[in-house]
Amino acid sequence: GPFLTWLVKRNPDLDVYILRWDMGALKAVFRGGALGTLWRWLRHSRIHMRFDGVHPAGASHHQKIVVVDDDVAFCGGIDMLCTRWDRRAHADDDDARHLPNGKPCGPWHDATTVLSGPAAADLGQLCRDRWEKAGGGKLAPVEEAEPGWPESVEPKFRDTDVAICRTWPRQEDGESSIHEIERLYLDHIAAARRFIYAESQYFASRKIAEAIAKRLQADDPPEIVLINPVSAEGWLQPVAMDTARARLTGALDRLENGGRFRIYHPHTAAGAPIYVHAKVFIADDAILRVGSSNMNNRSMRLDTECDISLTARSDADRDAIRDLRESLMAEHLGTGPADVRRAVDAHGLIGAVEALRGPSGRSLTPYKAPDLPGVAEWLADNELLDPEGPEETFEPIARRGLFRRAVMPGP
Repeated sequence: GPFLTWLVKRNPDLDVYILRWDMGALKAVFRGGALGTLWRWLRHSRIHMRFDGVHPAGASHHQKIVVVDDDVAFCGGIDMLCTRWDRRAHADDDDARHLPNGKPCGPWHDATTVLSGPAAADLGQLCRDRWEKAGGGKLAPVEEAEPGWPESVEPKFRDTDVAICRTWPRQEDGESSIHEIERLYLDHIAAARRFIYAESQYFASRKIAEAIAKRLQADDPPEIVLINPVSAEGWLQPVAMDTARARLTGALDRLENGGRFRIYHPHTAAGAPIYVHAKVFIADDAILRVGSSNMNNRSMRLDTECDISLTARSDADRDAIRDLRESLMAEHLGTGPADVRRAVDAHGLIGAVEALRGPSGRSLTPYKAPDLPGVAEWLADNELLDPEGPEETFEPIARRGLFRRAVMPGP
Protein backbone atom coordinates (compact mmCIF):
# COMPACT_ATOMS: atom_id res chain seq x y z
CA GLY A 1 0.00 0.00 0.00
CA PRO A 2 2.58 2.65 1.00
CA PHE A 3 4.74 1.68 -1.99
CA LEU A 4 1.97 2.43 -4.51
CA THR A 5 1.20 5.71 -2.78
CA TRP A 6 4.91 6.62 -2.95
CA LEU A 7 5.03 5.72 -6.66
CA VAL A 8 2.27 8.13 -7.68
CA LYS A 9 3.77 10.90 -5.56
CA ARG A 10 7.14 10.30 -7.22
CA ASN A 11 5.72 10.33 -10.77
CA PRO A 12 2.98 12.91 -11.49
CA ASP A 13 2.18 11.19 -14.82
CA LEU A 14 1.50 7.77 -13.30
CA ASP A 15 -1.97 6.30 -12.83
CA VAL A 16 -2.51 3.04 -10.90
CA TYR A 17 -5.61 0.91 -11.47
CA ILE A 18 -6.43 -1.78 -8.90
CA LEU A 19 -9.18 -4.34 -9.51
CA ARG A 20 -10.04 -6.57 -6.57
CA TRP A 21 -12.53 -9.39 -6.17
CA ASP A 22 -15.33 -7.86 -4.12
CA MET A 23 -15.76 -10.62 -1.54
CA GLY A 24 -12.01 -11.09 -1.15
CA ALA A 25 -11.63 -7.39 -0.52
CA LEU A 26 -14.45 -7.45 2.02
CA LYS A 27 -12.70 -10.23 3.96
CA ALA A 28 -9.34 -8.42 3.90
CA VAL A 29 -10.43 -4.86 4.60
CA PHE A 30 -10.23 -5.14 8.38
CA ARG A 31 -6.81 -6.82 8.47
CA GLY A 32 -3.94 -4.77 9.84
CA GLY A 33 -3.75 -1.34 8.21
CA ALA A 34 -5.83 -2.30 5.17
CA LEU A 35 -8.67 0.07 5.99
CA GLY A 36 -6.31 3.05 6.26
CA THR A 37 -4.58 2.15 3.02
CA LEU A 38 -7.93 1.80 1.25
CA TRP A 39 -9.02 5.21 2.53
CA ARG A 40 -5.81 6.86 1.27
CA TRP A 41 -6.20 5.22 -2.14
CA LEU A 42 -9.84 6.24 -2.52
CA ARG A 43 -8.91 9.84 -1.78
CA HIS A 44 -6.05 9.92 -4.31
CA SER A 45 -6.90 11.22 -7.78
CA ARG A 46 -4.45 8.88 -9.58
CA ILE A 47 -5.05 5.65 -7.67
CA HIS A 48 -8.20 4.12 -9.08
CA MET A 49 -9.76 1.18 -7.27
CA ARG A 50 -12.75 -0.97 -8.11
CA PHE A 51 -14.29 -3.98 -6.40
CA ASP A 52 -15.06 -6.58 -9.06
CA GLY A 53 -18.41 -8.26 -8.53
CA VAL A 54 -18.96 -9.30 -12.14
CA HIS A 55 -19.05 -13.03 -11.61
CA PRO A 56 -21.64 -15.73 -10.89
CA ALA A 57 -22.87 -16.33 -7.35
CA GLY A 58 -20.17 -18.07 -5.32
CA ALA A 59 -17.42 -17.33 -7.86
CA SER A 60 -14.33 -15.16 -7.52
CA HIS A 61 -12.14 -12.99 -9.73
CA HIS A 62 -9.03 -15.14 -9.26
CA GLN A 63 -6.59 -13.74 -11.84
CA LYS A 64 -3.24 -12.41 -10.59
CA ILE A 65 -1.95 -9.98 -13.22
CA VAL A 66 0.12 -6.79 -13.14
CA VAL A 67 0.75 -4.83 -16.37
CA VAL A 68 3.13 -1.89 -16.61
CA ASP A 69 2.71 0.46 -19.59
CA ASP A 70 1.64 -2.47 -21.83
CA ASP A 71 5.36 -3.28 -22.00
CA VAL A 72 5.99 -5.63 -19.05
CA ALA A 73 3.47 -7.94 -17.44
CA PHE A 74 3.39 -10.40 -14.54
CA CYS A 75 0.94 -13.32 -14.65
CA GLY A 76 0.90 -16.25 -12.27
CA GLY A 77 -0.28 -17.41 -8.87
CA ILE A 78 1.10 -14.81 -6.48
CA ASP A 79 -1.38 -12.61 -4.60
CA MET A 80 -0.37 -9.24 -3.15
CA LEU A 81 -0.37 -10.41 0.46
CA CYS A 82 2.29 -10.26 3.16
CA THR A 83 2.09 -14.01 3.74
CA ARG A 84 3.17 -14.76 0.14
CA TRP A 85 6.82 -13.76 0.69
CA ASP A 86 9.55 -16.38 1.05
CA ARG A 87 12.92 -17.35 -0.32
CA ARG A 88 13.45 -20.56 -2.26
CA ALA A 89 15.51 -22.05 0.58
CA HIS A 90 12.40 -21.91 2.85
CA ALA A 91 14.71 -21.67 5.86
CA ASP A 92 13.05 -22.37 9.20
CA ASP A 93 14.90 -19.47 10.84
CA ASP A 94 14.33 -16.82 8.14
CA ASP A 95 13.52 -13.74 10.24
CA ALA A 96 12.46 -11.78 7.14
CA ARG A 97 9.39 -14.00 6.66
CA HIS A 98 6.96 -12.13 8.89
CA LEU A 99 3.90 -9.89 8.92
CA PRO A 100 4.24 -6.12 9.38
CA ASN A 101 3.45 -6.60 13.08
CA GLY A 102 6.42 -8.97 13.42
CA LYS A 103 4.41 -12.20 13.62
CA PRO A 104 6.22 -14.95 11.69
CA CYS A 105 4.68 -16.46 8.56
CA GLY A 106 4.91 -20.07 7.48
CA PRO A 107 7.02 -21.21 4.50
CA TRP A 108 5.39 -20.56 1.13
CA HIS A 109 6.04 -21.80 -2.41
CA ASP A 110 4.65 -19.82 -5.33
CA ALA A 111 5.36 -18.95 -8.97
CA THR A 112 4.64 -16.26 -11.53
CA THR A 113 5.89 -15.15 -14.94
CA VAL A 114 7.26 -11.89 -16.27
CA LEU A 115 6.79 -11.16 -19.97
CA SER A 116 7.46 -8.32 -22.39
CA GLY A 117 6.45 -7.54 -25.95
CA PRO A 118 3.09 -8.35 -27.58
CA ALA A 119 2.16 -10.83 -24.83
CA ALA A 120 2.39 -8.05 -22.23
CA ALA A 121 0.29 -5.77 -24.41
CA ASP A 122 -2.36 -8.48 -24.82
CA LEU A 123 -2.48 -9.00 -21.04
CA GLY A 124 -2.95 -5.25 -20.76
CA GLN A 125 -5.96 -5.48 -23.06
CA LEU A 126 -7.35 -8.35 -21.00
CA CYS A 127 -7.09 -6.16 -17.89
CA ARG A 128 -8.74 -3.21 -19.64
CA ASP A 129 -11.60 -5.44 -20.77
CA ARG A 130 -12.14 -6.65 -17.20
CA TRP A 131 -11.88 -3.12 -15.82
CA GLU A 132 -14.61 -1.96 -18.20
CA LYS A 133 -16.71 -5.03 -17.41
CA ALA A 134 -16.47 -4.18 -13.70
CA GLY A 135 -17.85 -0.69 -14.38
CA GLY A 136 -14.60 1.26 -14.50
CA GLY A 137 -15.08 2.61 -18.02
CA LYS A 138 -12.79 2.38 -21.03
CA LEU A 139 -9.02 2.71 -20.64
CA ALA A 140 -6.83 3.53 -23.61
CA PRO A 141 -3.80 1.37 -24.48
CA VAL A 142 -0.37 2.84 -23.78
CA GLU A 143 0.99 3.97 -27.14
CA GLU A 144 4.61 4.60 -26.17
CA ALA A 145 6.60 3.54 -23.14
CA GLU A 146 10.20 3.16 -22.11
CA PRO A 147 11.37 -0.48 -21.96
CA GLY A 148 10.72 -1.66 -18.42
CA TRP A 149 12.18 -5.18 -18.21
CA PRO A 150 13.59 -5.65 -14.68
CA GLU A 151 17.39 -5.75 -14.81
CA SER A 152 17.54 -8.34 -12.01
CA VAL A 153 15.67 -10.95 -14.10
CA GLU A 154 17.46 -12.98 -16.78
CA PRO A 155 14.97 -13.99 -19.52
CA LYS A 156 14.62 -17.76 -19.93
CA PHE A 157 12.92 -17.51 -23.35
CA ARG A 158 13.45 -15.00 -26.16
CA ASP A 159 11.51 -14.37 -29.37
CA THR A 160 9.03 -17.17 -28.78
CA ASP A 161 5.25 -17.46 -28.83
CA VAL A 162 3.15 -17.72 -25.68
CA ALA A 163 -0.56 -18.39 -25.28
CA ILE A 164 -2.83 -16.55 -22.86
CA CYS A 165 -5.37 -19.07 -21.52
CA ARG A 166 -8.52 -18.00 -19.70
CA THR A 167 -11.47 -19.18 -17.71
CA TRP A 168 -14.34 -16.71 -18.00
CA PRO A 169 -17.73 -17.95 -16.74
CA ARG A 170 -20.93 -17.03 -18.50
CA GLN A 171 -22.46 -13.79 -17.23
CA GLU A 172 -26.06 -12.66 -16.94
CA ASP A 173 -25.63 -10.41 -19.99
CA GLY A 174 -25.44 -13.52 -22.19
CA GLU A 175 -21.73 -13.23 -23.01
CA SER A 176 -20.25 -16.59 -23.96
CA SER A 177 -18.19 -18.44 -21.38
CA ILE A 178 -14.50 -19.24 -22.04
CA HIS A 179 -13.00 -22.60 -21.05
CA GLU A 180 -9.52 -22.35 -22.58
CA ILE A 181 -7.80 -23.42 -19.35
CA GLU A 182 -9.86 -26.60 -19.00
CA ARG A 183 -9.38 -27.50 -22.66
CA LEU A 184 -5.63 -26.97 -22.43
CA TYR A 185 -5.28 -29.10 -19.29
CA LEU A 186 -7.06 -31.97 -21.02
CA ASP A 187 -5.07 -31.53 -24.24
CA HIS A 188 -1.73 -31.31 -22.43
CA ILE A 189 -2.44 -34.41 -20.34
CA ALA A 190 -3.44 -36.30 -23.49
CA ALA A 191 -0.29 -35.11 -25.30
CA ALA A 192 2.21 -36.15 -22.60
CA ARG A 193 4.28 -39.17 -23.56
CA ARG A 194 7.09 -39.46 -20.98
CA PHE A 195 6.11 -37.47 -17.90
CA ILE A 196 4.10 -34.67 -16.33
CA TYR A 197 5.49 -32.55 -13.49
CA ALA A 198 2.89 -30.26 -11.91
CA GLU A 199 2.43 -28.04 -8.88
CA SER A 200 -1.04 -27.04 -7.71
CA GLN A 201 -2.75 -25.85 -4.57
CA TYR A 202 -5.49 -28.46 -5.07
CA PHE A 203 -6.22 -31.74 -6.82
CA ALA A 204 -10.01 -31.87 -6.93
CA SER A 205 -11.06 -31.68 -10.58
CA ARG A 206 -13.03 -34.69 -11.77
CA LYS A 207 -12.30 -33.88 -15.43
CA ILE A 208 -8.54 -33.68 -14.85
CA ALA A 209 -8.62 -36.91 -12.84
CA GLU A 210 -10.52 -38.61 -15.67
CA ALA A 211 -7.95 -37.37 -18.20
CA ILE A 212 -5.16 -38.76 -15.99
CA ALA A 213 -7.03 -42.05 -15.61
CA LYS A 214 -7.29 -42.40 -19.37
CA ARG A 215 -3.54 -41.85 -19.77
CA LEU A 216 -2.69 -44.28 -16.97
CA GLN A 217 -4.77 -46.99 -18.62
CA ALA A 218 -2.94 -46.60 -21.95
CA ASP A 219 0.03 -48.69 -23.00
CA ASP A 220 3.29 -47.25 -21.59
CA PRO A 221 1.62 -44.35 -19.69
CA PRO A 222 3.58 -41.24 -18.69
CA GLU A 223 4.87 -40.75 -15.17
CA ILE A 224 2.96 -38.05 -13.30
CA VAL A 225 4.29 -36.20 -10.26
CA LEU A 226 2.03 -33.64 -8.57
CA ILE A 227 3.30 -31.33 -5.82
CA ASN A 228 0.52 -30.34 -3.38
CA PRO A 229 0.36 -28.77 0.08
CA VAL A 230 -0.40 -31.16 2.93
CA SER A 231 -3.78 -29.49 3.42
CA ALA A 232 -5.71 -26.61 1.87
CA GLU A 233 -5.97 -23.31 3.71
CA GLY A 234 -9.01 -22.15 5.65
CA TRP A 235 -11.97 -24.12 6.98
CA LEU A 236 -14.34 -24.81 4.12
CA GLN A 237 -11.56 -25.36 1.56
CA PRO A 238 -10.01 -28.36 3.36
CA VAL A 239 -13.45 -29.94 3.69
CA ALA A 240 -14.06 -29.74 -0.05
CA MET A 241 -10.56 -29.84 -1.55
CA ASP A 242 -8.77 -32.32 0.73
CA THR A 243 -11.59 -34.84 0.78
CA ALA A 244 -12.07 -34.60 -2.98
CA ARG A 245 -8.32 -35.19 -3.41
CA ALA A 246 -8.53 -38.29 -1.22
CA ARG A 247 -11.46 -39.68 -3.19
CA LEU A 248 -9.93 -38.98 -6.64
CA THR A 249 -6.51 -40.29 -5.63
CA GLY A 250 -8.08 -43.44 -4.21
CA ALA A 251 -9.88 -44.02 -7.50
CA LEU A 252 -6.66 -43.52 -9.50
CA ASP A 253 -4.76 -45.85 -7.19
CA ARG A 254 -7.22 -48.60 -7.99
CA LEU A 255 -6.23 -48.45 -11.64
CA GLU A 256 -3.51 -50.77 -12.91
CA ASN A 257 -1.04 -47.92 -13.40
CA GLY A 258 2.18 -49.39 -12.06
CA GLY A 259 2.53 -46.59 -9.52
CA ARG A 260 2.99 -43.99 -12.24
CA PHE A 261 0.91 -41.30 -10.50
CA ARG A 262 2.28 -39.81 -7.27
CA ILE A 263 1.45 -36.81 -5.09
CA TYR A 264 4.16 -35.34 -2.85
CA HIS A 265 4.29 -32.57 -0.22
CA PRO A 266 7.36 -30.37 0.40
CA HIS A 267 8.60 -29.64 3.91
CA THR A 268 11.41 -27.63 5.45
CA ALA A 269 14.59 -28.97 7.02
CA ALA A 270 12.85 -28.98 10.41
CA GLY A 271 9.83 -30.80 9.00
CA ALA A 272 7.40 -27.85 8.71
CA PRO A 273 5.02 -28.20 5.74
CA ILE A 274 5.67 -25.72 2.92
CA TYR A 275 2.40 -24.39 1.55
CA VAL A 276 2.22 -24.93 -2.21
CA HIS A 277 0.32 -22.11 -3.90
CA ALA A 278 2.13 -22.33 -7.26
CA LYS A 279 0.26 -23.40 -10.38
CA VAL A 280 2.86 -24.95 -12.71
CA PHE A 281 2.46 -27.64 -15.38
CA ILE A 282 5.36 -29.17 -17.37
CA ALA A 283 4.98 -32.04 -19.83
CA ASP A 284 7.95 -33.80 -21.48
CA ASP A 285 10.07 -30.64 -21.04
CA ALA A 286 8.22 -29.40 -24.12
CA ILE A 287 5.12 -27.77 -22.61
CA LEU A 288 5.17 -25.15 -19.85
CA ARG A 289 2.30 -23.29 -18.25
CA VAL A 290 2.19 -21.02 -15.21
CA GLY A 291 -0.82 -19.12 -13.99
CA SER A 292 -3.62 -18.68 -11.49
CA SER A 293 -5.63 -21.85 -12.20
CA ASN A 294 -5.66 -24.79 -9.81
CA MET A 295 -6.59 -28.39 -10.54
CA ASN A 296 -10.09 -27.93 -9.17
CA ASN A 297 -13.52 -27.43 -10.66
CA ARG A 298 -13.74 -23.74 -9.83
CA SER A 299 -10.68 -22.95 -11.93
CA MET A 300 -12.09 -24.80 -14.92
CA ARG A 301 -15.57 -23.25 -15.04
CA LEU A 302 -16.58 -20.91 -12.20
CA ASP A 303 -13.85 -18.37 -11.34
CA THR A 304 -12.02 -16.01 -13.70
CA GLU A 305 -8.50 -17.34 -14.28
CA CYS A 306 -5.49 -16.57 -16.48
CA ASP A 307 -2.54 -18.82 -17.34
CA ILE A 308 0.46 -18.39 -19.62
CA SER A 309 1.37 -21.41 -21.76
CA LEU A 310 4.40 -22.05 -23.94
CA THR A 311 5.27 -24.91 -26.28
CA ALA A 312 8.97 -25.38 -27.05
CA ARG A 313 9.87 -24.40 -30.60
CA SER A 314 13.61 -24.99 -30.36
CA ASP A 315 16.25 -26.92 -28.44
CA ALA A 316 16.91 -23.73 -26.46
CA ASP A 317 13.26 -23.63 -25.37
CA ARG A 318 13.33 -27.30 -24.34
CA ASP A 319 16.54 -26.75 -22.40
CA ALA A 320 14.99 -23.78 -20.59
CA ILE A 321 11.88 -25.78 -19.62
CA ARG A 322 14.05 -28.68 -18.45
CA ASP A 323 16.21 -26.30 -16.40
CA LEU A 324 13.09 -24.88 -14.75
CA ARG A 325 11.72 -28.33 -13.88
CA GLU A 326 15.07 -29.46 -12.48
CA SER A 327 15.35 -26.25 -10.48
CA LEU A 328 11.89 -26.73 -8.96
CA MET A 329 12.54 -30.37 -8.12
CA ALA A 330 15.90 -29.49 -6.61
CA GLU A 331 14.27 -26.78 -4.48
CA HIS A 332 11.78 -29.28 -3.06
CA LEU A 333 14.34 -32.06 -2.57
CA GLY A 334 17.02 -29.89 -0.98
CA THR A 335 19.61 -30.75 -3.62
CA GLY A 336 21.07 -29.33 -6.84
CA PRO A 337 19.68 -29.36 -10.40
CA ALA A 338 22.61 -31.49 -11.60
CA ASP A 339 21.71 -34.16 -9.03
CA VAL A 340 18.11 -34.10 -10.26
CA ARG A 341 19.19 -34.51 -13.87
CA ARG A 342 21.39 -37.50 -13.11
CA ALA A 343 18.65 -39.13 -11.03
CA VAL A 344 15.95 -38.60 -13.70
CA ASP A 345 18.26 -39.98 -16.40
CA ALA A 346 18.93 -43.04 -14.25
CA HIS A 347 15.55 -43.71 -12.64
CA GLY A 348 12.84 -41.67 -14.41
CA LEU A 349 10.79 -38.92 -12.80
CA ILE A 350 9.20 -40.80 -9.88
CA GLY A 351 12.29 -42.92 -9.36
CA ALA A 352 14.38 -39.75 -9.12
CA VAL A 353 12.13 -38.31 -6.41
CA GLU A 354 12.27 -41.57 -4.49
CA ALA A 355 16.05 -41.76 -4.84
CA LEU A 356 16.67 -38.16 -3.74
CA ARG A 357 14.09 -37.60 -1.03
CA GLY A 358 15.28 -38.33 2.49
CA PRO A 359 13.93 -38.81 6.01
CA SER A 360 15.52 -35.54 7.19
CA GLY A 361 16.34 -32.15 5.74
CA ARG A 362 14.27 -30.24 3.17
CA SER A 363 12.54 -32.86 1.06
CA LEU A 364 9.30 -34.32 -0.28
CA THR A 365 6.98 -36.74 1.49
CA PRO A 366 4.42 -38.98 -0.26
CA TYR A 367 0.74 -38.18 0.04
CA LYS A 368 -1.23 -40.38 2.43
CA ALA A 369 -5.00 -40.33 2.16
CA PRO A 370 -6.68 -39.39 5.46
CA ASP A 371 -9.64 -41.13 7.03
CA LEU A 372 -12.71 -39.37 5.64
CA PRO A 373 -15.47 -38.43 8.08
CA GLY A 374 -18.92 -39.09 6.71
CA VAL A 375 -19.90 -35.44 6.24
CA ALA A 376 -16.63 -34.49 4.52
CA GLU A 377 -16.88 -37.51 2.23
CA TRP A 378 -20.44 -36.58 1.29
CA LEU A 379 -19.46 -32.98 0.57
CA ALA A 380 -16.60 -34.07 -1.67
CA ASP A 381 -18.66 -36.64 -3.54
CA ASN A 382 -21.32 -34.04 -4.25
CA GLU A 383 -18.89 -31.18 -5.04
CA LEU A 384 -20.96 -28.95 -2.80
CA LEU A 385 -18.17 -26.39 -2.31
CA ASP A 386 -16.43 -26.87 -5.68
CA PRO A 387 -19.06 -26.86 -8.44
CA GLU A 388 -18.00 -27.33 -12.06
CA GLY A 389 -19.63 -24.10 -13.17
CA PRO A 390 -22.33 -21.49 -12.49
CA GLU A 391 -25.03 -23.85 -13.70
CA GLU A 392 -24.12 -26.36 -10.94
CA THR A 393 -23.95 -23.92 -8.04
CA PHE A 394 -27.58 -24.51 -7.17
CA GLU A 395 -28.13 -27.74 -9.13
CA PRO A 396 -29.86 -30.60 -7.28
CA ILE A 397 -27.31 -32.75 -5.44
CA ALA A 398 -28.62 -35.91 -7.11
CA ARG A 399 -27.23 -34.79 -10.47
CA ARG A 400 -23.70 -34.10 -9.18
CA GLY A 401 -20.78 -36.04 -7.78
CA LEU A 402 -17.13 -36.90 -8.28
CA PHE A 403 -17.88 -40.32 -9.76
CA ARG A 404 -20.71 -39.71 -12.17
CA ARG A 405 -18.73 -40.94 -15.21
CA ALA A 406 -17.80 -44.54 -15.89
CA VAL A 407 -14.11 -43.93 -16.66
CA MET A 408 -13.32 -43.54 -12.93
CA PRO A 409 -13.55 -46.48 -10.52
CA GLY A 410 -16.24 -45.90 -7.92
CA PRO A 411 -15.73 -45.25 -4.19
